Amino acid sequence: MTGVERGRARRFSLGSAFEAAADDDTLARWVGDFLASRGSDNATLAAALAQQPHWWLGPVSVPVDELVRLAGPEEDVLCPVEPEEWEADVDAMEESMEQGWEPPPLLVQHDDGRLLLQDGNHRYEALVRAGEPNAWVLIWFDDPQTRARFASGRSAGRGVDQAGAE
Repeated sequence: MTGVERGRARRFSLGSAFEAAADDDTLARWVGDFLASRGSDNATLAAALAQQPHWWLGPVSVPVDELVRLAGPEEDVLCPVEPEEWEADVDAMEESMEQGWEPPPLLVQHDDGRLLLQDGNHRYEALVRAGEPNAWVLIWFDDPQTRARFASGRSAGRGVDQAGAE
């Protein structure tokens, strides 16, 4: 199972992402299902990811300052969000985190050495405001060699916890 069933709705969490991380196919399905769910509401990204194979890494914990946020209230972001909507969503997530909610991992694209935050910009902002130094992420790569180089560089002591390590 790639998520926790609650009635007819699946609950997506860090734990269910770890369960799905057993292999790339299962993790890719988890990501697609999550993106199409109400919690993410990003079916467009799910469809784009399904068009070609990707190689996944994660969940891994990375420093938040290594992530490039692509959505927000700023005028120069790729995906602008109305400031009032942004603040309401981030505030609600902050409150949920204070009550013990652990957000699902952020979805990140590895692009020429950059970690682009393709899904989870609100969750990211809530983590930053809560003072979290790291965020759990799932990273996709366009080829297995880049994934292997990235993973080996990270495990060589660059400050990132690999899947299963805490």
